Amino acid sequence: MIRPGLIRTGQRLLGFAVVLTLAACASAPLHYYTLVTPATDPADAASNPATASLPFELLPVSVPAQVDQPQLVVREGSQGVALLNGERWIAPLGDELRSALSADLARQLHSQDVSGLPSNDKPLLRIKLDVRRFDSQPGSYALIDGAWSVRLMRGANAKGGTLSCTSRVSETVGAGYDALVQGHQRAISQLAAQIAAAAQSLGNGQTPVCPSS
Repeated sequence: MIRPGLIRTGQRLLGFAVVLTLAACASAPLHYYTLVTPATDPADAASNPATASLPFELLPVSVPAQVDQPQLVVREGSQGVALLNGERWIAPLGDELRSALSADLARQLHSQDVSGLPSNDKPLLRIKLDVRRFDSQPGSYALIDGAWSVRLMRGANAKGGTLSCTSRVSETVGAGYDALVQGHQRAISQLAAQIAAAAQSLGNGQTPVCPSS
């Protein structure tokens, strides 16, 4: 026969264990990441006005549904993936990609993103990116594969039409999620450089070409 005192003691111990478990779960830290690199000195953007390009309009960036999650989605082996509940983007992934690409394009083109602002029928470059793959494998690589286009809107060279290209950029990364996100930042910077080169050619009335794979 089990004595009532032992039952009450067991219940208290069980309740204490549950409280400890809930406290441990509640205290698990969340880490937030951004694809936007730190801002540079504003004077750098205007340091070479002779090469300044037309203003640009960057349309919303689409991303694959598989990685369009608040959590970082990483590969595990050749077929598995994992959602990292403790590692999260500070904003939706499509918004993060657009913000990072916009900032990099502004630096590359020595220009500004005028999306949402009245254009007053002035010439501008319209840029669109559709991300087809956004792969993350900690300690291995960060990859962005996408289709993008640049179109000159209005102006004397608007008859140049639209250039449509694809890019695949992969960066080797070290261990840890900080290194993984930094790898994606470098990949976006490379992609921005490819788009900016085409945009500058188009804006200058030259015949742009897609980057070599």
